[in-house]
Amino acid sequence: MLLKMIRYIKGYIRIRITGYSTERFLNACSHKGIVLRGITPVNRAYEMNIETKGFRQLKPIIRKTGTKVVIVGRFGLPFFLHKYRKRKLFFAGAFLSVALIFLMSRYIWNIDIRGNLSYTDETLLRFLASTEVTNGMPVSEVDCARIVKDIRKEYNDIIWVSASIKGTRLIIQVKENEDSLPAMDMAGTAGAESELGEAGNGEAQAMDIVADQDCVITRIVPRSGIPMVKEGQEVKAGELLVSGQVPVLDDAGTVIAYQYHKADADIQGRTSVEYLDETDLAYMVKEYMDVEKIEYTLKIGSYFLRFGSIRNSYDTWEMNGSEKQLCIGENFYLPVICDKRTARPYRPQEKKYSKKELQKILSANFQRYCKDLDKKGVEIIENNVKIYTGSKKAEARGTLTVLTPIGTLAQSQLLEIPVIEEQDETGE
Repeated sequence: MLLKMIRYIKGYIRIRITGYSTERFLNACSHKGIVLRGITPVNRAYEMNIETKGFRQLKPIIRKTGTKVVIVGRFGLPFFLHKYRKRKLFFAGAFLSVALIFLMSRYIWNIDIRGNLSYTDETLLRFLASTEVTNGMPVSEVDCARIVKDIRKEYNDIIWVSASIKGTRLIIQVKENEDSLPAMDMAGTAGAESELGEAGNGEAQAMDIVADQDCVITRIVPRSGIPMVKEGQEVKAGELLVSGQVPVLDDAGTVIAYQYHKADADIQGRTSVEYLDETDLAYMVKEYMDVEKIEYTLKIGSYFLRFGSIRNSYDTWEMNGSEKQLCIGENFYLPVICDKRTARPYRPQEKKYSKKELQKILSANFQRYCKDLDKKGVEIIENNVKIYTGSKKAEARGTLTVLTPIGTLAQSQLLEIPVIEEQDETGE
């Protein structure tokens, strides 16, 4: 690559050698130290590349060998400059372009944020703008250490930040605390458990398992706590299934104390689930017209130049847009944005589903519903769902008999130990 650039800067000539002593010509050039490259035979002649310095040394060799030299082409920077030597505006424009690119390279024109999950790019960009970090600011004024410090100070759940400059791009990489979101989702239960745990062991640790729906218990396997129901027993929502209070009995069978536990068990119940899914008999489609309105916008900093228009007199139309920022290489962004918007008018048309299409749609929805139940550990043992078609809607409705996990944690209602008064020897 470097050699090609050097050859281009020096310039070279493509020549064709004809005559009866072409081999003698080549030997003479080698003897004189004239470098020839790209030698190829062409119709009883030879073509080759020679430097401009070597070309000036060919005259005595041509006379001695009786060959004829024809210039096929001239290549390189010297010939380019000579060709356009009278076009002063061209060279002035090229110089100004290089100067302008050099000047724009001293500014930040793109802020790339990576690794953010819960915070959008717009949110972080607004915060950076409030700290005077924006597109168009000088590279020399970008303090990466301060950016990192400000982001970590503002967002507590961002545990790691890095900021770096590549070309005209400011790259900010963040890493969020992945445990913060689940903790927020479980605030209703985990928070209560943490408050109970602060009191240490004892009464505050007692947790029961209660029914979260009406069902018939089909299986119960306790791991911690005392089961309060049996297999085959019908329970209502809120009914106690497993108690976290384990009684301590004396030799006479009297409760003298309780051991407090967090109840744990595998409980399964049989219950009925109502299913209903509806869909309209008709649906709307877009019939696009053979008309397309296109609008181009060239944005340079805060200025813009618009070509075309998307204005139209149609009642219904669809618009799509795309935006691309001018970039040289991978990291050298320029403050030039090309925006394209396309408007396509259409006529809304109403179409009706066939009976087979309705059955296919409702069946697909039901299959997805069953898969969701399976992911939750719910087993369908009886299916009474059927499809009905009315005058305006089609629906799938019915009842499913399922085996489903039962139970949710609830704080125990602490029991009082009965106080037995001791009698003296007189019986009083």
